[in-house]
Amino acid sequence: MNVQQLQTDLIEYARSIGVDKIGFTTASPFNELKNRLKRQQELGYQSGFEESDIEKRTEPLRLLDSAQSIIAIALAYPSKMENAPTGKKGERRGIFARASWGIDYHVAVRERLQLIEEWLEQRVPGVKLKSMVDTGELVDRAVAERAGIGWSGKNCSIITPEFGSYVYLGELITNIPFEPDEPIENECGDCTLCLDVCPTGALVQPGQLNAQHCVAFLTQTKDFMPDEFRGEIGNRIYGCDTCQTVCPKNKRKFNWIHDEFKPDPELAKPLLKPLLNISNKEFKSKFGPMSGSWRGKKPIQRNAIIALAHFKEQDAVPDLVELMKKDERPVIRGTAAWAVGKIGGPLAEQALRTALEKEKDVEVLKEIEKGLLLIKS
Repeated sequence: MNVQQLQTDLIEYARSIGVDKIGFTTASPFNELKNRLKRQQELGYQSGFEESDIEKRTEPLRLLDSAQSIIAIALAYPSKMENAPTGKKGERRGIFARASWGIDYHVAVRERLQLIEEWLEQRVPGVKLKSMVDTGELVDRAVAERAGIGWSGKNCSIITPEFGSYVYLGELITNIPFEPDEPIENECGDCTLCLDVCPTGALVQPGQLNAQHCVAFLTQTKDFMPDEFRGEIGNRIYGCDTCQTVCPKNKRKFNWIHDEFKPDPELAKPLLKPLLNISNKEFKSKFGPMSGSWRGKKPIQRNAIIALAHFKEQDAVPDLVELMKKDERPVIRGTAAWAVGKIGGPLAEQALRTALEKEKDVEVLKEIEKGLLLIKS
C-alpha cells in the first residue's frame, strides 16, 4: 500500500464531499492536554457533558488498540444571517448561537466521516477505524490543533486562517500510518478581546474556560438559572457567540458555503412568546433538526422567559402569569414568577401574591419572593 498516494487521494476525496479542511496527526497520547484536563476537573470547571474518563480523552490507543494516526476534518459554518428579522416591542425575539443554525452539525459531520470510512474500507483491506464528533471520547479541538487544522485561541476555539473559528470538527482514528501535518502557529498575539467581553467572566485566562459559568453551557442546563447569571443571558436561548464575534480573526469570515448550515431566520431568531406554550410535538417538528434542540424544550422555554424579562416585555406578563399558575414544571413556574416581578406592571404584584398563597413547591416559592422583591426595588 502506497500510504503517501492514499493520503493525497483522500485529501482530494474529502474536498469532493464537502470537507473544508483535513489534517493528519499521530495516535500518540495528548500528554499536555491530560494535565490540563486533570486541573480543570480539580477546579470544577468541566461542564459534565464531556467524557469523564481523562485517559480515554487523551490516549487514542485506548479507543483503537491498533491506532497509528488520526484524521481531523473541519466544516465551515456561516457567521452571518441573510434577511434576519428584527425584534420589537410586542414581538421580541431570541437567538440561537450560530453553531445551531441549519441542520444539526453532528449529523452533517458524521455523514462526511462515514463516507471517508467507506472510501478507506474500499481501498485498504482490514483497515481499522473509529470516528467521532463532539460527543466522542477525544477532545476535538486538541486533535484539530495537532493536525494543523487551526490554532487553539484564547477563547478555547480552534481558529483557522480560512474560516476563522466558525468550524465544526470531527476526527477518525485509524491503523493507517498517515504522514502527520505540522501544527499552525498561534496568531492571537497580545489580543484579549474575547476575555474582556465574556459576559460572565467564564474565560478565566487565555485558553482556560470555567464551563460552569459559560453562557453557552448555562443555556443548556435544565434547572433554575443561578441568580448571578440571569442578567447576562440577554435574549440568548441557546449558546453564546460573544467570544467569537469580537475575534479579529473572524472579521469578514461569512462562510456561506454549505446550504445545510444556512439558517431559517424564523428558527434561528424565533419569536419568544410562542415558545412559552409550544407543545412537545411542535417543538420537535420545528426545532428538532437543529443541534440546539438536543436538551428538549424546557431549557429553551426557561431561557425565553428570562429573555422576556430582559426586554421587560409587558405584553408577555399575562402569558407568564398563566405559566406561573398552571405549568407542571417547577423550574418554569418559578422562572416565570421571577420574570413577572422583573417586568413589573399593574398585573404583576397581585398575580405574585395570589401565587404565593397557592404554591406548594419550596423552590418556586423562593422565586415568587424574589419577584415580589424586584417589584419593590
